[in-house]
Amino acid sequence: MPARRATRAERKRHEEAADWILRNRNAGQAAADKAAFRQWLGGDPDNRRVYAAAERLMGEARIAIESDPALRDFEVNPRSAAKPIVGSLLVLLLAGSLFMMLDGPMRLRADVIARTGEMPLITLEDGSSVQLNASSALAHDFDGSVRTVRLLRGQAYFDVAPDPGRPFRVEAGDVRITALGTAFDVRLGDTETDVTVTHSAVQVDIADAENTSIRISEGEQAIYDPATRASAVRQADGMMAVAWRRGQLVVDNAPLSYVVEEMRRHFYGRIVIAPSELAQRRVSGTMAVTNTDAALAFLEQALGIRTNHVGPLIVIRN
Repeated sequence: MPARRATRAERKRHEEAADWILRNRNAGQAAADKAAFRQWLGGDPDNRRVYAAAERLMGEARIAIESDPALRDFEVNPRSAAKPIVGSLLVLLLAGSLFMMLDGPMRLRADVIARTGEMPLITLEDGSSVQLNASSALAHDFDGSVRTVRLLRGQAYFDVAPDPGRPFRVEAGDVRITALGTAFDVRLGDTETDVTVTHSAVQVDIADAENTSIRISEGEQAIYDPATRASAVRQADGMMAVAWRRGQLVVDNAPLSYVVEEMRRHFYGRIVIAPSELAQRRVSGTMAVTNTDAALAFLEQALGIRTNHVGPLIVIRN
């Protein structure tokens, strides 16, 4: 499916609009902030257009409240003269919360979003193909000199169309990957960013203290830890790294926290590890990560743990 083009300036404007939507929720907003908002809104007609789009997203949240009898008919007790004010504040709070739940800020920044359980395959305007893992998002900006994709969340596999005059770059946090006629996988995780090459090679530039720049080839993986700002290169099985494209997760001595992070992409709810020390237990094997019950059964057998389901909540415990 074709992806919508957005410039860097447009994405910056979208981010600013999302920020103003959230700041304007504050009933006690300072006069200086109100003046700054009016100046921003009047500074460019496109600011007003994008802010209106953000308000429409907020409106979707309000509609969700109004369509839910439990929320629509919510009463504030005890009764008092302040009830209308408190009720309005509660509706605003609920709308803001639903705006976040509806992924409003990301929807303003991203060109393509894969929701929970979705793994779409898209074709970019240059003919390159990208498959997103579930719960992932990206934005792209192509011009006459460079093709830039920003991985905003999650994981994506890139099969790059050749164009010697326009480098193909992927930005993922502090990491920038430049394709050298290649296919590769990028994972922007909670604790690390991984780049795995399945064909040809890439140049990886990291915005760390040393401004590390490394070239990795087919069968290699670059790993960057933003907390420690440490990076490393290791041998990697490309088929294992992209097993997610087949609905599988293949791990070799991986911490439970990593496995749960991948399971969350496909689960409409929350998965919690308790106690937290359990998150560092190591596991190896292959599991159907798109099937939450099957993945939990695998973990129960492999680690001797127990899982409890409470509605949309799963608790993993010893």
